Amino acid sequence: MGARLARQNAARGASIGPAFDGRPQVTTLTPAIDDALVRRLVAAQFPRWASLPVTAVEPGGWDNRSFRLGETMIVRLPSAAAYAPQIEKEQRWLPKLCSFLPLEIPTPLAIGEPAQGYAWHWSIYRWIDGEVAARERISDLSDFARSLARFLIALQRIDPTGAPHAGPDNFHRGGSLRVYDAETRRAIALLRHDIDSAAATAVWEAASGTNWERSPVWIHGDVCAGNLLVREGRLSAVIDFGLLAVGDPACDLSIAWTLLDSESRRIFRAMLCFDADTWTRARGWTLWKALIVAGGGVATNAVDSAQSLRVVDVVLAES
Repeated sequence: MGARLARQNAARGASIGPAFDGRPQVTTLTPAIDDALVRRLVAAQFPRWASLPVTAVEPGGWDNRSFRLGETMIVRLPSAAAYAPQIEKEQRWLPKLCSFLPLEIPTPLAIGEPAQGYAWHWSIYRWIDGEVAARERISDLSDFARSLARFLIALQRIDPTGAPHAGPDNFHRGGSLRVYDAETRRAIALLRHDIDSAAATAVWEAASGTNWERSPVWIHGDVCAGNLLVREGRLSAVIDFGLLAVGDPACDLSIAWTLLDSESRRIFRAMLCFDADTWTRARGWTLWKALIVAGGGVATNAVDSAQSLRVVDVVLAES
């Protein structure tokens, strides 16, 4: 299936749109965001750390490029202007949120200024040990689900006064699914030979036809396996809060279908206690993202496309 999708995406030429989930496609970076640039920036602005080695973190990320600085720090630089506001948002809010949360989150240590031809602010954080979450690295998926549910419950209970609201700055995470209606329908049409397009359309229309009717709550905005770290088989940290906002928490629930299995998903849902409409929107967010990736809306590969189609199958299989 993956090879077939790769051929299909190549044959399509243009993808479903000029952007992936509202984000700009990053092409040419001026100057190149590499370890040499990071060394120059650190040496000029934080000379006390100038002698520390700089090593690119792989995979490099979409919104930001990350570099290990010595043994205890990480440098993150936005890859495009649209992501630059994330730096100051994390600098402001992460120190205020951390004491309320049961898992480790990034600790900002310093903020850098535009320089050396690089146009935006950038951050230095404390390094967090751990491996990106994957089923083979998790000892007990049900325990993992409980830990993540507790984290999200704690986040949603934090006072949202003064918090940034969902909107263009965080690519509408926590906002209305209807922003991505045309994009989703194009993806369904493109994938009509690979998915049950009628079922996908029904799930999407049900999801986009509901709204969050309660007060907005804090959302992480991108709760995916790549932003969850495990140590010794257990969930240990949540990273990358660039899409942080207050709004509808449905967007934070997609992990139920992208990483959890049926039993751990049941536990996750039971602990979070949302109404049926919220879970319907969560399915919609999950479907949208999987369709965009499978439909070629972002530079990807056959493995990613095939995995996204498997997520679509999981979402559509749930009654």
